[in-house]
Formats: sequence, C-alpha cells, structure tokens
Amino acid sequence: MKIGASTLATFNDRLNDSLEFIESLGIKYAELLHQYPTEEFDLDLLNSFNLDYTIHAPFMDVNIAALGSKSRASSISQIKDSVDLANKIDASVVVVHPGLIPFLAKDMPEEIYKVSNNSIREIGEYSKDLGVNTTIENMPAFESMIYQDMNRLNETLVEYDMGMTLDIGHAHHSGISPDEMYFDSIKHIHMHDNMGDDDTHLPLGEGNIQFKDIIATFDKKNYNGIYMIEVNTKDSIKKSLEYLKNNF
Repeated sequence: MKIGASTLATFNDRLNDSLEFIESLGIKYAELLHQYPTEEFDLDLLNSFNLDYTIHAPFMDVNIAALGSKSRASSISQIKDSVDLANKIDASVVVVHPGLIPFLAKDMPEEIYKVSNNSIREIGEYSKDLGVNTTIENMPAFESMIYQDMNRLNETLVEYDMGMTLDIGHAHHSGISPDEMYFDSIKHIHMHDNMGDDDTHLPLGEGNIQFKDIIATFDKKNYNGIYMIEVNTKDSIKKSLEYLKNNF
C-alpha cells in the first residue's frame, strides 16, 4: 500500500519544514499544494528529500468552469503551470478541481458543465503532450460544486482518456456508498474521514467511512496508485497513519 501525505496539513509552514515532517514519519510520497503561500518551488530543495511527489493544482481563486473567458483562461493557465512543474520534477500525478457554479448561474448548471468539460479536455491534451498524468477530482456535496456525481465524472474522463482522483471523503459526503466508489479511471486517491454531514477532513477512523470495505475493493481490482492522506493538521496525519497501521 503506497501511503502519502498532503502538505494541506502543513499549509502555514515553510516548505522545508513541511517536507521534513512528512519524511520523518517514514512516508514516501508527498502531495504539494501548488498555490499560495508556495506558488514557486525550489527544485533543489525538493530533490534534497527522499520523497516522490504528486501535485495538487491551485483551487483558491481558480475556476476552470468560469463563464467569463478571461477568468477561465487565467485559471487554465495556473493549472498548466502545475502540469509544467510536474513535468520538471517527474511528479506522478496532478490533481485538478473541475470548477464551480457562480451563484448567479445556479439555474444553468449544464452550461457550467459544458465549459468545465472544454477546460478539462484542454488541460488533458496539454498534459498528454508533456507526458503528465493529470486527474480530475470528485467534489463534495456543496451547492456550488460540480461533479459530485462520480458516474458522470467517470463518463467524461473515459471520453477524454483521462484519470480520476477519488476523494473518499468527498464521495462519502455526497452520499456515495463504498461499493459505488470504484472506477477503472481512478489513478489516485485522497483519504480523510467525516460523518457524512460535512467535508471535515478528519483523521482516518474519527468519522464513519468504511475504509476497510473501500480498500478491499481496490485491492481486488489491483489498484497500484497512492493513498494520499489529506487532513488538516500534523497530528491528524499521525492519527491516520496509526489507523492504517492497526487496520491494514
């Protein structure tokens, strides 16, 4: 089982301190948040650690489903910067959010999906040209977020020959059962817990997600990607590692 940790938990720390902490836990994989406050990375610093990297493309101030062409173009450009970074550091995966529905456009979701799909396709083609594995993440059950429906996301990604990042916590919040979470398109997994009523990013074992059932399914399907712990604090990473150690 390939276990990683996101720098989401060390958001306010210096990158060097974040990576030192992750490596000190014996973790092999780190997911870099490629946005404020770390928009630029010291490649020599990254290479000084015995870590393999994935990248989470920007999601603050970014919306690849924006109806405004200038906002959308800026968002796509920022995602492409993450793809470029992945190409430079040989990151195995780039994770991308599919976009948001502005409150004035809440009655036109299909138009938003159309715009998002065009952006996803453009990002996918750019990534393939560079040999980068860019994946789209399923979203939690918030009104402004599209692609909460994993079936619909899977259909889009199969059409574009792209991969999915399964966020287990998001799927649970969206009411998706463990036996409905597997798709062949899934190339990367985010792990965090919740009680089904909010996207709280709790340590594993502190919510009611049935991780044993989910991981058993992925084991049977020979999933070979990373299980990336994506929680809010350093202590939550430690608790999640202890949960995995005791249960798998």
